[in-house]
Amino acid sequence: MEDYLKAIYRLERDGDPPIAPSTIAEMLDVTAPTVTSMVEKLADRGLVEREKYKGVRTTPEGETVALEIIRHHRLLETFLTEQLGYDWAEVHEEAEVLEHHISEEFERRVAAVLDEPEFDPHGDPIPSDSLDPIDDESATALSEHDEGGRLEVARVRDRDPDELTYLSDAGITPGTVLTVEEVAPIGMVTVQLESGSSVSLPDHIADAIQVRAPDTQGEDGVSQA
Repeated sequence: MEDYLKAIYRLERDGDPPIAPSTIAEMLDVTAPTVTSMVEKLADRGLVEREKYKGVRTTPEGETVALEIIRHHRLLETFLTEQLGYDWAEVHEEAEVLEHHISEEFERRVAAVLDEPEFDPHGDPIPSDSLDPIDDESATALSEHDEGGRLEVARVRDRDPDELTYLSDAGITPGTVLTVEEVAPIGMVTVQLESGSSVSLPDHIADAIQVRAPDTQGEDGVSQA
């Protein structure tokens, strides 16, 4: 149920609710009947609202549960990288398992050890302990920008370990400032890093990188909303 709430919340952030069951099924890689069954359970518990023939949206209670799981997940990713030496390409799957099984006391201690971080290793904002809604991001996909644009990496998609390894090897992580050198019609974006090196990125990799203007970066070097 927590996985479903987290998925619905994320889909609400990316688009306009209500969220269609088929969209949820695609995100979670499950069948439509499975989604329908779970949505009924969530609705019975007051965690989602259903709109006939349209889809579902989280209730305030459902949003709070989703934010708590997202907080667990992103704190765990940060703890695994900073304290246990995990590579950022390894932590998503580990956190997916652990996020459902930690106590609130463990969460508080992890946050304290990490000095209450605001962002996880991939640049995603970590919900506060008060579980307030996450501020909207103004970042856009790198693939949407034209040649000549000078940009800062705000966050990168954390679902694909191969993508993360590719970007890490290329020196592209949250906080990296780059300039779009060329947008080729063959599905390739070439960027130049501040070090002077150039990196060619396939469109699907450029889609995974969220960027914003460098002059909006925060004091910690990570772009903030």
